[in-house]
Amino acid sequence: MAGAFLAAAASVRISDVTPFHLHLDVVGVLGAMVILYEYGLRRLAPIHAPRGEVAVTSGQRKAFYAGMLSLYIVSTWPVHDIGENSLFMFHMVEHLVFGLIAPPLLIKGTPWWLIRLAVKPVLPVLKILTKPIVALALFNGMLGLIHVPAVLNLMLENEFAHFALHGILFLTGILMWWPVLGPIPDIPQLSPFLRMGYLFLQSLVPTIPATFLTFGESPLYPIYETFPRLWGISALDDQIMAGLIMKLGAGFLLWGYIAWVWFSWWNDEQLHTNDTPRVSSTKN
Repeated sequence: MAGAFLAAAASVRISDVTPFHLHLDVVGVLGAMVILYEYGLRRLAPIHAPRGEVAVTSGQRKAFYAGMLSLYIVSTWPVHDIGENSLFMFHMVEHLVFGLIAPPLLIKGTPWWLIRLAVKPVLPVLKILTKPIVALALFNGMLGLIHVPAVLNLMLENEFAHFALHGILFLTGILMWWPVLGPIPDIPQLSPFLRMGYLFLQSLVPTIPATFLTFGESPLYPIYETFPRLWGISALDDQIMAGLIMKLGAGFLLWGYIAWVWFSWWNDEQLHTNDTPRVSSTKN
């Protein structure tokens, strides 16, 4: 059995599935985002950044470029190509990054004054789209749509559709995180209690498609059965691992942030309590 598995794994290599190549469309889009970010910090900060406030912190820069790096890794060779030509689990990793990893990093990594300047033309619309119920519905509706077999087939067969749908998933991911992070004062973030409840609801939704993937008795996406099976992983095992990535990966990220919100809230309450002056009482 072990020998057969090793033979199957050795028979299909990454170079057999997809040779190395640059995704110039991805490089172009991400490069433009970096240029706009740096232009905003270098050229617009002297005019629009609040006086007496640091235009951007080192922590913000690190968060922004961590988000950009995560987008680059999953959108180019080999992760994107393996997900498109062999293993569905790699495709699921892309979805996890587009929805739950890159958006909060980029929001936290961009100064509030720069975000405010960028969204000013569409602020009235943004106020509607970032309402908690609307943002949850848009993101999870999109997440569900791209896991419909017919839509997934379209993404695998049409590179433009693949690029566009992943872009929409990323944008709805930003909307979903907006009520939690509240990057601009025009649209304040939820209270800590509501943020935890909001993220709890979000953590429940991915378990629905994850359940179908994990406990399915046959591949839900027959197109993956026609692809070379990298490392000898069967289409059904690949699907099960993709479901676990969605369920456990999303749960870990969202519950980790819930814990962070709770501890930050508790710490703020302790600081407030300790800073409150005590009124000394004297006996008459």
